This record gives sequence, structure tokens and C-alpha cells, in this order.
Amino acid sequence: MKLPRRDLIVVVLTSFTTLAVVAFAQTQALTPPKAKPRLVSAVYDWAKIAPKPTGTGARRDFFDGPTNTLENFECHVTSLNPGAIAHLPHRHPDEELIVVKEGTLEVTINDTAQQAGAGSIFFYSSNDLHGMKNVGSMMATYYVFRFITGATPKATAN
Repeated sequence: MKLPRRDLIVVVLTSFTTLAVVAFAQTQALTPPKAKPRLVSAVYDWAKIAPKPTGTGARRDFFDGPTNTLENFECHVTSLNPGAIAHLPHRHPDEELIVVKEGTLEVTINDTAQQAGAGSIFFYSSNDLHGMKNVGSMMATYYVFRFITGATPKATAN
């Protein structure tokens, strides 16, 4: 049985398109993600880092990349509306240091809650269950510093 020319063209084009898509997908799977540039000494000016609105307030991203001694060092600032939570309680293998700029947060670490106001610092150790809620009547703003080293576990504990 002979295929009509139009059907033959469709089959050939479909075959080539499928092969191209598969080849592209394989290339993407084999291509490692771009490495983040190494952080160098710098000043990060609050006024020059625009806040990005979130569903619960705003976020400013300051830096995120490897350093001479850390696999990754990340800093962002979150501003939470009164009564808002940043996210559901969770855990992750890296460690975090939080510095409260303004407002009052209820901080929960491994099911123990306490309040932290302006100037407070708290630390989340690797895989500790943690969360935060703005329990004040004004916006709460805090700095988040995340550290990843060669000793950081590669998988989150359940």
C-alpha cells in the first residue's frame, strides 16, 4: 500500500521533530546547571535592592552563591504582614541564622514557640523543624542567612 505524499511528509516531519526534541532533552539532561558566581567582598545597599511583593508581604534578595569557604551562602530579607506566616513549618539540611530588623515574630523550633522582637537573633540547626509567624500589629522584617558547607547533609531528614 502506497502512502499519499501528504501523509508521507507528515510522518517524516513528525519523526524529525520527535528526534530533535529527544536530542535536545538529552543534551539538557547532560548539561550541568550554570555555576553561580563566587561571592566577593561587597556592600549591599538596602535602598538599591527592590522588594518583590509576595502573598504575605515582600522579599529582598541580597546575595546567593559560593564563597571561598562555603559551598553556598544566601541572604534575603523577608517582610511579613501582621498575622502572616512565612511558610508552613518545615526542615532542611542547611542551617539558617535569622536577625529580626523590626516587628514581633512567634518562632517555633521543634514544636517549642517563643517570641522574638527587633534585634533578636535565632538559629535553625540542620533538619530542625521550624517556622515563623508575625504576631505583632505592624510589618515584621527579618534577615535570613543560609549556609551550606561540605558537611551539610545532602538529604532532608523526615
